[in-house]
Amino acid sequence: MITARFAVDKHKRLVGFHITGHSMTAPHGSDILCAFVSSAAYMAANTVTEIIGADATAEDADGMMKLRLQSEDCIDRCQDILQGLRLHLEATQEQYPKNLKVITMEV
Repeated sequence: MITARFAVDKHKRLVGFHITGHSMTAPHGSDILCAFVSSAAYMAANTVTEIIGADATAEDADGMMKLRLQSEDCIDRCQDILQGLRLHLEATQEQYPKNLKVITMEV
């Protein structure tokens, strides 16, 4: 299962995400759900770091991607991107409830 955890601060603003796992809907390398989630996460992370130029840390490894916003200024500037990713994955979770879980938690 893919688990997408979104972190919110005390003001309910999204401050990052951590996505791990594999959907297991197809063999490794042929899994379109994993590719879909990875592509969406990369687009969000690249938009935050490269297009917006926000102060953020991003990391990826096999089956894991995380992004964390580092300053107040970038938190406000990146809300639309992170909220869009969360909404996108929540809608996908409705279609694949056994393969994708989206969690929002306060940090």
